Amino acid sequence: MSDDKVLTTRQGHPVRDNQSTRTVGERGPATLENYQFLEKITHFDRERIPERVVHARGTGAHGYFEAYGTIGDEPAAKYTRARVLNETGVKTPMFVRFSTVVGSKDSPETARDPRGFAVKFKTVDGNWDLVGNNLKVFFIRDAIKFPDMIHAFKPDPVTNRHEAWRFFDFVAAHPESLHMVTQVKSPMGIPANYREMEGSGVNTYKLVNDQGIAYLTKFHWVPKQGVRNLTTPQAEAIQAKDVGHATKDLYDAIGRGDFPEWEFCVQVMSDGPNDHLSFDPLDDTKLWPEDQFPLLPVGRMVLDRVPDNFFAETEQSAFGTGVLVDGVDFSDDKMLQGRTLSYSDTQRYRVGPNYLQLPINAPQEKARPYTNQRDGQMAFYVDGGRANKHVNYEPGVLNEGLVEAPQPAKDYHQPIQGHLGRYQQTRTADDYRQAGDRYRAFEAWERDDLIANLVDDMKACPEPIQLRMVWHFWHCDPDYGTRVATGAGIDLEKAKALPPLPGKPAPHENRSGPTYTDGKREEPMRTAAE
Repeated sequence: MSDDKVLTTRQGHPVRDNQSTRTVGERGPATLENYQFLEKITHFDRERIPERVVHARGTGAHGYFEAYGTIGDEPAAKYTRARVLNETGVKTPMFVRFSTVVGSKDSPETARDPRGFAVKFKTVDGNWDLVGNNLKVFFIRDAIKFPDMIHAFKPDPVTNRHEAWRFFDFVAAHPESLHMVTQVKSPMGIPANYREMEGSGVNTYKLVNDQGIAYLTKFHWVPKQGVRNLTTPQAEAIQAKDVGHATKDLYDAIGRGDFPEWEFCVQVMSDGPNDHLSFDPLDDTKLWPEDQFPLLPVGRMVLDRVPDNFFAETEQSAFGTGVLVDGVDFSDDKMLQGRTLSYSDTQRYRVGPNYLQLPINAPQEKARPYTNQRDGQMAFYVDGGRANKHVNYEPGVLNEGLVEAPQPAKDYHQPIQGHLGRYQQTRTADDYRQAGDRYRAFEAWERDDLIANLVDDMKACPEPIQLRMVWHFWHCDPDYGTRVATGAGIDLEKAKALPPLPGKPAPHENRSGPTYTDGKREEPMRTAAE
């Protein structure tokens, strides 16, 4: 490879690992001195003016949240000290923004694309933003890959057209994406509307109780209206008449008093590496099996009011994964840690450094902010008013400024041990297994729609991408790969003969390929060396 093809930073430094952020050990937290990642993600956040880089097409609504006071059959306090999840009889104001991901602001709402499901709880302890999607998994598990992923999925910079080969060129090199691809290319990739759509925090968080004990958790929104998706022909028929059907559906439902409602649920497991599992619970490309980790009801959300002005509220609403309340904490999920910087950095760039002074983003009056932050573009008041107008620092001998809040009686202290470095995920056996499980769980009509969509895409891709994708699909499920290959006229045997990707472990198999008994995958065969 010639020198001019070597990837560098904008400082001219050669990039020796563009696949992983620096962490303390394989599963440990990311470090702030990830300069390569910081340069990459902050430039990515500034690629569009003023439209959102991702989630540009969206709509929003106001509502409220009511906690049950329990998580499953247990008191919520067993798992978390967050008041918003413990106190019953309280209607916590909320704002929700639904969106598509890849399309521009004026793109159709029938697009085959994940749907954003961003929720702002305006609690008595300040804002809590839960920023997720309708699907429960994601394409990648390390935030350093996010700009590459979106670049591959966005329109070609030369033609300005969405090109299937760009999408699958990226996916073919990232087997971790197969689980998400199987869902997005099925009817799950086109929700019928926003009301009949699930939501998920996607990332792994932690719940912390008043004893300082933490639990790994996943957050989910289950629609009381049920779940409904569209096939490609159904979506095309709607798009021929209306490119904003989902916004109209939401506004019309609220207007007639048919207020959409979701049940808020969590999955929980003990904190720690959980090495007994076949997947890493911090890996966003994996589901937590619901038979092992059931969805436990926590509360309900009701949407009952549309915005007074689309731009002032929906367009300027700003969310961030780092916006948490006491009792909800970060895990070492690499996507969560990267998003926590990127989302708030994007809002400061897109809306301005004082975006939290806008009414749509400001906390409720009971949680009015008192900070020492000052000035910046479009500042129009001082946080806290005259209470701290003159003294904008702390501490001081005169004690005239703000003071720190008291520490909880027993705070959570995560033990950390490991060597600083860049790590690839090693527990990747399920990159194929869970995608295959999803394929086999589909009804026949859903599999037919999935195969038809993939066949159309494969026909638009060059042969190297075709062969590698069939190789991936066949390893997920032989029927899956065979049907795609047959439909697109791809040589199945030539695809199966490909070697594994360098550095990407292939699923363990015997000479005849993956085997199944009564519809279930057998345990992987292992060699003596393993």
